[in-house]
Amino acid sequence: MTMIEKNLQIVRARVSDACRAAGRDRSEVALLAVSKTFDADAVVQACAAGQMAFGENYIQEAVQKISALRHLNLQWHCIGPVQSNKTRLVAEHFDWVHTVDRFKIAQRLSEQRPAHLPALQVCIQVNADAGATKSGLAPQEALALAQQVAGLPRIRLRGVMSIPEPAPDFAAACAVFAKVRAVFDQLKAAGLALDTLSMGMSADLEAAIQSGSTMVRVGTAIFGGRSRAA
Repeated sequence: MTMIEKNLQIVRARVSDACRAAGRDRSEVALLAVSKTFDADAVVQACAAGQMAFGENYIQEAVQKISALRHLNLQWHCIGPVQSNKTRLVAEHFDWVHTVDRFKIAQRLSEQRPAHLPALQVCIQVNADAGATKSGLAPQEALALAQQVAGLPRIRLRGVMSIPEPAPDFAAACAVFAKVRAVFDQLKAAGLALDTLSMGMSADLEAAIQSGSTMVRVGTAIFGGRSRAA
């Protein structure tokens, strides 16, 4: 058994335990393996252990992996900032984008999504704790953007994503995640058909699941420490 396979078993057990503690069904929470900075072989090892969905931050690095591993029919999620000059690459290669925080980016993704591919699945990124180093728009701006994005062709609005600053403890993490959940609930109450709340990483997935996350993004706990800043 490889290290990655062992780590995946541990992470899956953590997700199951967190769902049990939150009184939720395990099927409600998807695991996204964050493979940024790791090579295609690491992805292949995770795939062999049953992991089919992968998150990437660096567009050009990701496109190389996506192209090399196309035969595996993996699902690829863009979870890093998308600049205007990278929207075509994202629209042509990814299945999901979690980091839409400007209408201009959503519009370009919509226009550049190839007609032969399924709709690009997107989430609005919210900066719930006003972290200075984090992307995302303010919670009070989410509804207006979501309504605009929902009207675009070739993309489908699925939900809300957030990357809060590290919290000092479980309760503090839950408090921040509750703000993201409130945005998600607000958008649904406004009539938007959303099903995805993307929040929680290696260090805080338990708090995220307690707070309603439907997709946790785990990298370090699966692949190990990264060789460069990420």
